[in-house]
Amino acid sequence: MTRFFWMQEDEVVAAKYGGYIEASHRWGLPGARCHACGATWSDVGHEYPCVDLSQLPERGEFKIPRPESFTEFARLRELVRPLAPPNAELPPGTDFGLLEGTASGKFGPIAWSPGQITLLIQRDAVERLQTAGVRGLLPCPTALRFRKKDPPELLELQIEPRSRLHPDCIPQDVPPPCTTCGRHGFSRPDEPILEAASLPTDSDLFRVGNFAPMLIGTERLMDAVQRLELEGITFRELPTR
Repeated sequence: MTRFFWMQEDEVVAAKYGGYIEASHRWGLPGARCHACGATWSDVGHEYPCVDLSQLPERGEFKIPRPESFTEFARLRELVRPLAPPNAELPPGTDFGLLEGTASGKFGPIAWSPGQITLLIQRDAVERLQTAGVRGLLPCPTALRFRKKDPPELLELQIEPRSRLHPDCIPQDVPPPCTTCGRHGFSRPDEPILEAASLPTDSDLFRVGNFAPMLIGTERLMDAVQRLELEGITFRELPTR
């Protein structure tokens, strides 16, 4: 039976290297003001760095973060949907394109952007993981600027939402998702449970669809990371139901 682990930044390792990144993705969907539930919101963790909007005539409309009416948000979402992976939900705040910004200091084989949402990996490390049989890794280039000579080549892994938290770990007093905009307003549970029926069988790395900042890895991925001594990640096993 496959085991699943919540992956987070190893802060001890991060402090040892001292690397720092200040960056954002090139394009993004705006936030949405929903006329049905009354919420103005955007989500985090829905990141598609390999999706290139540069050939889209309306690409300038995805450069400035802002709230829009849900109708306008939905129009913009449909413009990018053909470029996104099949079945991607694309909620308000979804990011696209290269990670752009500055980086300083040293980095280990695996690094994280501030907020522990974006996972970065050096090319040699991702190639070693792929050789070890880890499935579903999609590395994308970044546009990070370093001041020093011979900077590391940090790639961003495109990690798609392909699972869900089980309803049993979501407080019962939380209203159901809005039928218009899809917002489901709850905080991360202290004791997350993964919905077994939603877990992919063809990838060892993915996000939680209804709480996308959470990155999940399989036992295969954890074993490969530890065997190859690719420091930078902590693993916490999560139950499934």
